Amino acid sequence: MLPVAEEAVARAAEMMRHRSPGALTAKGERDFASQLDYEIEREVRAFLQAATPEIGFLGEEDGLQGTGEMQWVLDPIDGTANFVRGIPLCAVSLGLLHGNDAVLGVIEVPFLGNRYVAARGNGATVDGKPIRVSDTSRLSDAVVAIGDYAVGLDAASKNRARLALTARLAEAAQRVRMTGTAALDLAWLAEGRIDAALTLSNHPWDMTGGTAIAREAGAVVVDRNGSHHSPLSTVTLGITPSLAKQVLMLVSAAPPEDDHDPTNLT
Repeated sequence: MLPVAEEAVARAAEMMRHRSPGALTAKGERDFASQLDYEIEREVRAFLQAATPEIGFLGEEDGLQGTGEMQWVLDPIDGTANFVRGIPLCAVSLGLLHGNDAVLGVIEVPFLGNRYVAARGNGATVDGKPIRVSDTSRLSDAVVAIGDYAVGLDAASKNRARLALTARLAEAAQRVRMTGTAALDLAWLAEGRIDAALTLSNHPWDMTGGTAIAREAGAVVVDRNGSHHSPLSTVTLGITPSLAKQVLMLVSAAPPEDDHDPTNLT
């Protein structure tokens, strides 16, 4: 499936490079999708359905189509707010689920010129070169990415947990970063550019491709309690192994939140 996935992502990235965002559609308070989000998703879905008709498809914008043991999962533009403002930290993220396991991922960052690829058992690469997570072992030496603050319904309540985690990280980590794209956070974790990617939510389109890539590069990707991460998890914690215990202890001290209903994939 890897050549199919790479071709699908290449088509999407080409659209991002050469088309404007178009009209914006509100998805909730301070949340929106661009016209190009929808166009890319429909183009990729049509391509994948023709190439792999036996595999279902879940996209961020139009939801779930088809069922089966395997499922493509797409975020057509991860970091739409960045893309609309001309900030180059935005990506196409395509993953493949086998049951609840992320087994393949392709993430392209069109305006930085990088493509991250992994399939289970084959390792992870960026632009064809093997990548591996960092060996950072002290939190005081770590660069940690944290996911976006919440918008929309009950954002203030959800953000209390995120702000509490940010405060703890600010006291313990070397640096804290917020890129605005979970896919890129996980890709940079896999490449060793950052040492942890912590997102206090879990939407399959944001996480599937990056989870597959990060794990193949040696990262630990888990839920809040340290259990195996899946589409049903409540949070997404990607960590270089030598920091896993320290980071999990720090996250566990933050108040819980749940801005994701794992049963709602539409």
